[in-house]
Amino acid sequence: MKKLLQKVVKPLVTPFKAKYEVVCTTYQVIPGLPVNKNESRHQFERGAVLEAREFYTKVVSSDMTRTMAPVEVQLRKIYLGGRTIEQAEFGPVAQLRQVVNGKKK
Repeated sequence: MKKLLQKVVKPLVTPFKAKYEVVCTTYQVIPGLPVNKNESRHQFERGAVLEAREFYTKVVSSDMTRTMAPVEVQLRKIYLGGRTIEQAEFGPVAQLRQVVNGKKK
């Protein structure tokens, strides 16, 4: 009975759950040239919080991510608006973010 109830309720509840994504932002700094910012996104289905969190921890704990500094990795929850749940920064990301955002103004 419990399994049957879960099978009936799951399709009704899933559309109202949040989507998740892992955003990896790398900054490329070459002296004499403007700072280059590249974003890569990995999106997950609605309600897939466990898969998204597992992927986020794999990316953060990866040696490639740590040696590729400056890098910013975010786990975001998207329901009505995007909200950052967890964030990791490797290198001087805050300073580079100010430089990149300052150029657009």
